[in-house]
This record gives sequence, C-alpha cells and structure tokens, in this order.
Amino acid sequence: MARPVPARPASEDATLAGVGPELTGPPGEEPSQVPGPPGHGSVLKRRTGSKARRLATPIGILAAVAGAFAYVGTVDPNEPGHYPVCPLLKLTGVLCPGCGGLRSAHAFVHGDLGAALEANAIATAGYFLFAAVWILWLVRAWRGQPLRIALAPVWWWGVGAALLIFTVVRNLPFGSALAP
Repeated sequence: MARPVPARPASEDATLAGVGPELTGPPGEEPSQVPGPPGHGSVLKRRTGSKARRLATPIGILAAVAGAFAYVGTVDPNEPGHYPVCPLLKLTGVLCPGCGGLRSAHAFVHGDLGAALEANAIATAGYFLFAAVWILWLVRAWRGQPLRIALAPVWWWGVGAALLIFTVVRNLPFGSALAP
C-alpha cells in the first residue's frame, strides 16, 4: 500500500511544494527519493497498459469513420435534399477543396475508384492517407508506443499550397476535369 506524500513547502531553490522527486519505499522503512516521471503519465505506464486499452482509441476512431462512410454509402449525396449545400459554393459559386467529397466517399464505398477521383481527387487521396496513418497508429498502439508524427512547417505550408492550387485550378475553365 502506498503511503501519502506530505506536501512540502516552497524551498529556496525555487521548487514548488509537492513538485519534484517522489518519496517512495516499502512501508516501515525510510523512504528514498526517486525522480518522478516528467509530465502527465509516464512512458512506462503507457507501455504496461493492457493491449485492449491501448487499442481502444484507434479502433474507436475506425468505428466512427466506418460509420460515417456507411451512412454516406447508404444515403446517396447525388440526390438533392439529403445533405446541406457547401456554403462557399452557395454564396459565391466557387468550389472549395471539399466540394464533391461526399460524392467521392459514396463512390469510394461502392468501389468505384474512378468516380471517386472524378468527384474529388484530394479527398480520395485523403482516404488512402488516413488508412496508412491509421495502420501505423494501430501497429504502434499494439507495441505500446505512442504515435508521433511531427511535420516541419514547410510540409504544412506545402499542403496548404497544394489545396490552394487545387481549389484555383478546379474553378478555372481548363481545370474543369477536377470539378465534381
């Protein structure tokens, strides 16, 4: 049974009360100071958690995404009245990068990759990217490792530039093949 750690007053070395090495040791013996884990939770605790608990979040996310795809696969977005119209398209007549995404998802669910690419090529690429990242996440969770994908700012700017170029080109006459 763990003993409660008494609160310590602030000391001259600028540490706050209760922050710092934890007092540990078996009951009945003098406690020893062992540095506590940094931040919230330790890596050791994440690795020693049950596999079911580690896999719960990736599997839950997959269930939510599968549910959304099942709904879009069942309720055809090509028929008017089922889904709201894109506000940018409705107000300005300009196609946003997401326009055609529901039609793309519907075609993707039904196995028509050509129609999915025609409706929204960026969204279709996103489905495959999601699948790859999800598999990586699942494998790392199985092994007890956190998923860390750190992208340099240049990559984020590149993604933004690609979406902007896609949006501009699909709204021009020569890019009508990219329009849904």
